[in-house]
Amino acid sequence: MIAQQTIQEIQSKIDIIDIVGSFVKLKRRGSNYIGNCPFHNEKTPSFTVSPSKEIYKCFGCGKSGNAIGFVMDHEKYSYVEALRWLAQRYNIEVIETETSPEYREQQQLADSLHILNQFASKYFATQLKESDEGIDIALSYLKERGFKDETIEKFQLGYSPATKDAFAKEALKNQFSAALIKKSGLCVERDGELVDNYRGRIIFPIHNQSGKIIGFGARVIGNSDKGPKYINTPENELYVKSKILYGSYFARHTIDRNDECFLVEGYTDVTAMHQAGIENVVASGGTALTVDQLRLIRKYTNNLTIIYDGDAAGVKAALRGLDLAIEEGLQVQLVLIPDKEDPDSYVKKVGADGFQQFIRANKKDFILFQLEVALSEAGNDSNQKAAVVNQIAESISKFSRAEDFTRQQDYIKKCSQILKVDEQGLTALVKKLTQDKLIRDEKKVSRDLKDSTQEVGVPQGDETVGLLFKDDLNEQAVLKALLEFGEKKWDEVTTVAEYIFDQLEKDGLEELFDNRLLLNIIQEYKTIRNSGKVVQEKLFLYHTDSSIAETVVGLLTEKHQISPNWNKYYKGEIKDREALYKEEVASCITYLKLKKVKRLIIENQLDLEREHSPEDLVILLQTHQHLKQLEMELMKTPGTVIFK
Repeated sequence: MIAQQTIQEIQSKIDIIDIVGSFVKLKRRGSNYIGNCPFHNEKTPSFTVSPSKEIYKCFGCGKSGNAIGFVMDHEKYSYVEALRWLAQRYNIEVIETETSPEYREQQQLADSLHILNQFASKYFATQLKESDEGIDIALSYLKERGFKDETIEKFQLGYSPATKDAFAKEALKNQFSAALIKKSGLCVERDGELVDNYRGRIIFPIHNQSGKIIGFGARVIGNSDKGPKYINTPENELYVKSKILYGSYFARHTIDRNDECFLVEGYTDVTAMHQAGIENVVASGGTALTVDQLRLIRKYTNNLTIIYDGDAAGVKAALRGLDLAIEEGLQVQLVLIPDKEDPDSYVKKVGADGFQQFIRANKKDFILFQLEVALSEAGNDSNQKAAVVNQIAESISKFSRAEDFTRQQDYIKKCSQILKVDEQGLTALVKKLTQDKLIRDEKKVSRDLKDSTQEVGVPQGDETVGLLFKDDLNEQAVLKALLEFGEKKWDEVTTVAEYIFDQLEKDGLEELFDNRLLLNIIQEYKTIRNSGKVVQEKLFLYHTDSSIAETVVGLLTEKHQISPNWNKYYKGEIKDREALYKEEVASCITYLKLKKVKRLIIENQLDLEREHSPEDLVILLQTHQHLKQLEMELMKTPGTVIFK
């Protein structure tokens, strides 16, 4: 884990304009900056960055966060990956917390492999472009296949010389150990000597999500019978095949922007499509899709279109991993390239526009296609047809999430018609297959249920009650005022934070918070303050609990600002929130008190509807009169809205 002192140093040096400005063209507007949102397509800028609050917000798509959150969202990094990226940008040494010797050794090995792979990639690229062998054999072949210089440069393609130990000698000469070279898979040991593993092949470096090279794919040149067509890096501390999609580093932004991922089989399919301008494409490497790969896709989009060869092998490969994709919530479609073609050759044949048109015209629903293939293979065999029914029911049962109910019902109807089976029977079979999964999912359903006003019941026709009990806007306002003005003076001896805490505790207003997360943040603010530390917004903006950080970012985001050109058109000063903070704080507390009085009035009214002795009835009526008097006094407080 990264040490807290390193995290604090990163936070102290973060400049959100610098970070966001690296990816978005920003223009100053008042005290903020605006630009076109990088998370969705827009022509009119709605993306705002506040340097004073160190937050960003898009009022078009709703994305918001702090600088670390922006790096995580834009680059699809984990929290730790984003911290490392920022540390590298600001030249901050990353100090790890106390870890086991085994963990430190593993980290050192991973770092060493990264360095070796980077060295190897540069070596192979140099051999491709500068050596006679590379130019005559490999580069000429790539040019013949239609690869442009920009594509070769972008994907850092290279060439491994045919000499058995050319790379091994170069690596040893540069002080890399034989053990590390073997671990990387770049070389193997034979008869006590290191021998290059990829000799005579074109090299495709494989990048992780941060752009670091974690392994290689090595392709034979032309149609050779010498060994397999591709050799990949053996699994090690960096390279885990089931978690990798080739080209994802180059495709991630386009997938996010287009909200669709194209999946192909081979490395050259990816490079050819990128070269044609179709950049939202990744490759599985010809293996069955894994859960980790599908989750990697889902980080960017829920829409997956699989593009495979149209021959029998391509069809079979395309159908692998279907159920996993459905379980992961992906909407899957399939496009089969005409027989004897693959995405690489076909995009070069018909061009980018023709390829895109073909994809749009030939997308097939995955489940219906699977059914079509299965029925074709079953023929007239009744036993095989029965197996097809079970197979399709199993696939449909994977749509077990609540939001997929309509899709599931639609598939049941369509498939029962194609299979010529009773729709109710197929429904019953699907229900039987989903029962176990539904039981597991039920545990996740109950989240953040509110229990206050609905249990009490709200009288109709009272607009004030509707305002006070409508979601948690007032509770948000209290926390917002505390975060922004907490350390300002309330009076000569008291701060705003002390005043708010006193009011909440004295009048029992904390119990009115239906949103417990907001109350927890207030309590954490109080705890930090009581410990003698200075409370800053940053502590919450960069909180390790993402739900707290997201909530605070949302509260501190201002959609509107007073125009700096006000004085050109109007006379007089317009006071901002900074100047009126005492009025805002008082108003927030007043509304909380009003909410409590309203709640007591409701409870008292419900009690009045029951049978009581004359004495008790008098007490209840007096209580009602007293509460209404309190309500009227609170309603007269300046800044309080009165409904009629």
